[in-house]
Amino acid sequence: MKFSIVTPSFQQNQFLERSLASVLAQEVDDLEYIVIDGGSTDGSVETIKRHAPRLAYWTSRPDRGYADALNEGFGRSTGEIMGWLNSDDMLAPWALRTVESVFRALPDVEWITTLYPLVMDEDGLVIAARHTEGYNADAFYRGRNAPLAPGFYTSVIQQESTFWRRSLWERAGARLDAGLRMAADFELWARLFRHAELHAVGVPLGCFRFQQGSFTSTRMDAYLAECRAALQPYHRAAPRAPERMFRRLARLLPRRLYPATGLAYPVSKIRQEGRGSQWTVAREWII
Repeated sequence: MKFSIVTPSFQQNQFLERSLASVLAQEVDDLEYIVIDGGSTDGSVETIKRHAPRLAYWTSRPDRGYADALNEGFGRSTGEIMGWLNSDDMLAPWALRTVESVFRALPDVEWITTLYPLVMDEDGLVIAARHTEGYNADAFYRGRNAPLAPGFYTSVIQQESTFWRRSLWERAGARLDAGLRMAADFELWARLFRHAELHAVGVPLGCFRFQQGSFTSTRMDAYLAECRAALQPYHRAAPRAPERMFRRLARLLPRRLYPATGLAYPVSKIRQEGRGSQWTVAREWII
């Protein structure tokens, strides 16, 4: 399987070396790695040039933001499996091997993410391995995966841990919305959900770097506004207070009774049951 991974970057040289290295160290046979820099003046170009012999393509020139850069990179890509890594984040050393194994074993699975997103601090120290519950399209459209509805929101879909087949990308429009400055990934997930179920694997795949200058640290209100706009075309209402109260009560029930409440959502998880076993898909319910 051929992977196409794109890194958009702008003025992130303090983190760029480790991000690039985390991709180039992946132990897969066919990796197409593309770096699109927005015209950085902080030494990023010199860092990229050191790795240029192992890159399929790179450029450094002004663009209209990270979604525009990704559209250029993906437009040049040819791999069967796609994903991107921002220039301050990192892939786990085993990430692409795991993704390749899952996609080979489960040909009907079209996009995957992790149940255990990693978070690191500015110095690269991993400070959290959070467990998520899995993902469902209807729940997503109601605000489950963006901090829009208190009492209903659980977790975001970690972008650096999410990968998809090119066939799904093409059915969903083969682009990111370049008009969005912060939530282009969220808007892409909304479109991918229209075409395929998101499966979550119980293996950490990527690591998000928390830094004070990130969009979600400095412009959360604007990020949430873009998330709301991305959900509007799907016409799903966020849970109101009475429903949120019933959901809190329903979570006290044994999990086997969740479907009987009428409040539960099915999620798909990918797991191996034991030594020597194969990847399998398991259905669970969340409230």
